[in-house]
Amino acid sequence: MVCVGVYLSFFAKIGLDIPLRGSVYTLDREGKMYKISDFSKITGLTVKALRYYDKQGLLTPSYRCGKTSYRFYDDSDFDKAMFIKLLRTLDFSISEIRDVLDNIESQDDLYFYLYEKQNMIRANIRAETEKLEKIESFLHPPKHGQISLPYTITLKEVKAVNVIALRFTGKYSDLDRYVPLLYQVAKEDCAGHHFNCYYDDECKKEADIEICLPVKRKICDKSKKVEYKTIPTIRAISTLHTGAYENLNLAYKALFQYANTHCIKPLTPSREIYIKGPGKVFRGNSDKYITEILLPY
Repeated sequence: MVCVGVYLSFFAKIGLDIPLRGSVYTLDREGKMYKISDFSKITGLTVKALRYYDKQGLLTPSYRCGKTSYRFYDDSDFDKAMFIKLLRTLDFSISEIRDVLDNIESQDDLYFYLYEKQNMIRANIRAETEKLEKIESFLHPPKHGQISLPYTITLKEVKAVNVIALRFTGKYSDLDRYVPLLYQVAKEDCAGHHFNCYYDDECKKEADIEICLPVKRKICDKSKKVEYKTIPTIRAISTLHTGAYENLNLAYKALFQYANTHCIKPLTPSREIYIKGPGKVFRGNSDKYITEILLPY
């Protein structure tokens, strides 16, 4: 549990002007303590908030009076209340504040939490910016970037291929983190476009995904994160999608419509082969991305 000194040193560091010991709020433990209504005025926290923080175990009054359980607070509670109030202004959630209060023992510990929160806020800003850009694209759609329709559907046999693979369960966005790892392991032994195998028969927040990169020879990864294996020959319904990944669902729609019309039962894993996509540094023009989608049957 963090000591009160951490609160005080932090307030001094950021120049927060709050009354501390020796002020008009100083009390004698054997004398008067602050009842909850007075403490509310002193801290600027509502009585409802103080009761909620008490219930959550964040700010427990130093003293409760007999059967009535009246709450009484002292100066250490005041310092803690101001600290909690500050964290709330920085958009810390109740659970995040609990983590901070339970684990920091020094100002350095506190800074780690602040840096982590700073990164979380930056990530939220990026996510909100992407939403704004998407809204803007609907309000003012570009003249280029028209979706290539209709799709040409073919039945084909896809030969077996030797790959290095990494299988994980996670978000689709995690792919950006894992794909470079395969290229780092393969180096000059890459033998084709990387592709993803999706083992779920539905869209999931935590998906079962295997990233594969064709290679010229057997490669052993010392970290054991990447596996060398052979992907077997399959028969598949295939189509090419030209354009952004956000519109791949239209290609899947065309494939499933074809399968339904021709009484074909698709199997898993489905496969996306990234023939042309973003570069290692720049994402390039997403309207010119080319992705082949395969539904095994």
